[in-house]
Amino acid sequence: MKYIVALCRIIVGVLFIISGFIKLNDPVGFSFKLEEYFSPGVLDLDFLMPYALGISIFVVILEVLLGVMLLIGFRIKITLWSLLLMIVFFTFLTFYSAYFNKVTDCGCFGDAIKLTPWESFTKDVILLVLIVILFLGIKHIKSPLGNRSQRLLVGLSLLVSAIFANYVLNHLPAIDFRPYKIGANIEEGMGIPENAPVAIFDYSWKFNVDGGEKVVVTNGDYPSVEGEFIGVETKEIQKGYEPPIHDFTIEQGGEDFSASLLQEPKLVMVIAYDLAKSRYNVFNDIKEVTDKAIKNGYKVIGMSASGPDYTQKMIKEYKLSFDFYFTDETTLKTIVRSNPGVLVLEHGTIIQKVHYNDLEDLKFE
Repeated sequence: MKYIVALCRIIVGVLFIISGFIKLNDPVGFSFKLEEYFSPGVLDLDFLMPYALGISIFVVILEVLLGVMLLIGFRIKITLWSLLLMIVFFTFLTFYSAYFNKVTDCGCFGDAIKLTPWESFTKDVILLVLIVILFLGIKHIKSPLGNRSQRLLVGLSLLVSAIFANYVLNHLPAIDFRPYKIGANIEEGMGIPENAPVAIFDYSWKFNVDGGEKVVVTNGDYPSVEGEFIGVETKEIQKGYEPPIHDFTIEQGGEDFSASLLQEPKLVMVIAYDLAKSRYNVFNDIKEVTDKAIKNGYKVIGMSASGPDYTQKMIKEYKLSFDFYFTDETTLKTIVRSNPGVLVLEHGTIIQKVHYNDLEDLKFE
């Protein structure tokens, strides 16, 4: 039992630290995931939406601290109860998402490791079992460190986590796991390999034949059945290949200009997923850097999910020298964790990407 408890302790502690650190690297991204859970279509906890970022930071730092506390054996009863309550909550959340197909990615490991809802639920059930084993073998959980050393390590972990969280919030994630990282080509990210698997569906066709219901299953073709058609149900039996970038458009007036704009040798994108939530005082600096870019031969565009009323207001108020295009809000949130943020591209390849606090780092050659 002693060795089983030791192994469970290491697995749980390390997993919590890794999971927490990955989300701590991108707390804004995790807050978007929480907003998805809080939305009316999922848990209907609208009142928590404004606090999503604060909850995100608290949860991920707590994950890291609980992992550290378990590994060093600090306040073990409080630690185990905290781990149990957290994993029970996460297990409920992932089961709810999987069973009702509400949130297709739990965000457990951020953008680093994508898990399906049922994979996330299975992972949480395994962790729940491991934590129960730790409760049963709590007498075997000892620490080679003294109480003072334990407190010092926990305090240091909290300090490092807080400093790191503050850094990524005011700049960008230290490690970018998304398909829009520096060096990525957007067009290539939208491509589908020649031999990529295609989605296969079963179509269950229902007919009324001689007063009874008859079901005929095909892979898509309408069956030849002498009877009254009632309806059809589809079930995906093989998932098709989904490119890393699949919802990217740059629209204006209902037309998608992404193909031509991604061929530009020098392109600057000013991205603000929601202008109503943007830092307005930053647009004076945006005006300065974009004017400089234009003088150096760059084409500059704005990208937002806000309507023309907002975009025209911003152009007029800040005398911006570029037009805005429409792009899906979720896509813009994925591209850059800053509202606004700026990207520099060469023939569709991302060369630079900065938070609005780092506009001075942009170089236009």
